[in-house]
Amino acid sequence: MAGDGDFYKHDRPETSDLEEDRPRGGGPEEPQGRGNWPVWMIVLAILVAFIVFVVIFG
Repeated sequence: MAGDGDFYKHDRPETSDLEEDRPRGGGPEEPQGRGNWPVWMIVLAILVAFIVFVVIFG
């Protein structure tokens, strides 16, 4: 039986290195998202609605 290093070699081509499909670094900067202000606006709206409810019916 072949040694551990030779077992997989017989099926591989001589140049078995593949080019990277997504090269690392040097690419465009991260896309600018819209941030998390919509979440804060929803939380603020809920708080204002709660305060208005307490003031009116409290």
